[in-house]
Amino acid sequence: MTKEQPKPADDGDHVVIKFRPRTSAEAPKTRTAQVSPLRPPPPDLSRYEQSSEPDDYRHRMRMNIAAGLFTVALIGFGVWLAMSIADLRRTQDCILYGRRDCAVIPQPSR
Repeated sequence: MTKEQPKPADDGDHVVIKFRPRTSAEAPKTRTAQVSPLRPPPPDLSRYEQSSEPDDYRHRMRMNIAAGLFTVALIGFGVWLAMSIADLRRTQDCILYGRRDCAVIPQPSR
């Protein structure tokens, strides 16, 4: 197996950088929490803090129940739709095969 040397780029836009794996002697040094005089301090994050008023757990539970019911309704509708499409496909295949007894006729009960 031969090693291919990277070709220098003609237009100067593409540069191939040789990968050098790290060794234990070149382990990254941990950064200390120093504020650079060139960088401003981080903005005040107090506007993202939660308010001191208590949470309304009853409202949260109602919303969770409503979301759960909506999800169950969507799943039920999806299953019904899939069953209907499968039944229509089955009936259409029966008709295309040339059979005449494809429709399901319910028996009247006495």
